[in-house]
Amino acid sequence: MATVSTPPIEQARSIFTDLGYAVSGDGREFVAERKWRAVRVTALTDSADAPDDGEMRCFVTWDERAPDLRRELRRANPAYEWAVIGVRESGDYEVLRAPSSAAPAV
Repeated sequence: MATVSTPPIEQARSIFTDLGYAVSGDGREFVAERKWRAVRVTALTDSADAPDDGEMRCFVTWDERAPDLRRELRRANPAYEWAVIGVRESGDYEVLRAPSSAAPAV
């Protein structure tokens, strides 16, 4: 079982680096950039208030926590595009995307 008290920050950095993103920033939040896309990535261990700002956000948490976080974000309905990545200790992960109606039309 994952150490749920420690945010999966190293796993988050590894996922985005492996996907070809340039990663910058320290702590449990960083920016992942590739081509025209910049994603603010936040590693979480438990529920947190959804940030009010941003265009593209990704929340990375342990696999067992990911469905709950996705439900909380859907209820909060933030005005930005978002996704949740649930990581396992093995390094495998699953992406839980926001419903297409969650992001405002531009």
